[in-house]
Amino acid sequence: MSAKKRLLVNIISVLAIGCLCLTGCTKRDIVITTGFGSDELMRINNKTCYLPEMMLYLTTIQNQYEDVYGPELWSQSRDGESLEKRVKDMVLAKIAQVKVMNLMAESYGLSLDERETEAVKKASESFYASLNDKEREVLNVTEEDIVNFYSEYALADKVYEYVIRDINPEISDDEARTITVQAILIKTYTHDARGNRIEYSERTQREAAERARLVRELAVAGEDSFEALSAKYNEGDETTFTFKRGEMEETFEEAAFSLDKDEISEVFVTSEGYVILKCVSDFDIDETQLNKVEILAARKEAVFDETYDEFLGTLSKTLNEKLYNQIIMIHDKDVKTKTFFDVEF
Repeated sequence: MSAKKRLLVNIISVLAIGCLCLTGCTKRDIVITTGFGSDELMRINNKTCYLPEMMLYLTTIQNQYEDVYGPELWSQSRDGESLEKRVKDMVLAKIAQVKVMNLMAESYGLSLDERETEAVKKASESFYASLNDKEREVLNVTEEDIVNFYSEYALADKVYEYVIRDINPEISDDEARTITVQAILIKTYTHDARGNRIEYSERTQREAAERARLVRELAVAGEDSFEALSAKYNEGDETTFTFKRGEMEETFEEAAFSLDKDEISEVFVTSEGYVILKCVSDFDIDETQLNKVEILAARKEAVFDETYDEFLGTLSKTLNEKLYNQIIMIHDKDVKTKTFFDVEF
């Protein structure tokens, strides 16, 4: 995966409004200390983040969001904390993540090769040329700064690929299989006036079980279609389910994945009640292939996260809290840069 594709996901898409959460190296992990330079914001071992880097990240994300939602979105808050503050915390966390990954690179003896260094240089020249005079002044960045930032991004990507290098990319069809079933649910509970769940009595549950067995007999006999029986007897909110392993209740999943196409299951019990299934498709080729990609990505992330978290615990992390608290978003019509993350290495 390219630096753009993954780092852009890590840095931007996780900032979805209403779903902001800090991961990795967050402000809460950082020990507050004194003795910083005037624009020195954060140190992680020998890696330092200065104010221009923070402002470039923050301004890029700010302008991207304002393009979609308008500048008024920054008036929003959640749990007493402004959206601007939450985004600022996320930006700090993501810059810290890049710094940590560069420290990992040092520990592995990794560095950018000649081709990668040249690609970083070209990307830096292109982005710096896109800045107007006001943006260069307000953000206080030089072309050398951009080279340093992009070099760290590219090296972080190289670390990721190095850590996951031994992961087997082969995923079996069965492991990734996606299926579609139709279901008839006979519930074993009801709700009271306040919406609280009330379990049926033993007698009523036995009646539900008997009704489920009769419905299955009708389905197997085939005089009425499963769809027609579902329309008449199903007490669930849905009739058709398409899913992969790990997405449904265990008993439901076991019954479903044991069926061949058009086969009807025995009656089985879930937390909702008695269920009868009919397999509509026991192997969706397109969905299965997509699921293979998702499974492999999840494996890679799990391996990397474990390695990253272990390494992170060995580091010292310090924050210039006074400077951090003074940081605010730039609201200037001439500062509209938003392409900093649009880079391929």
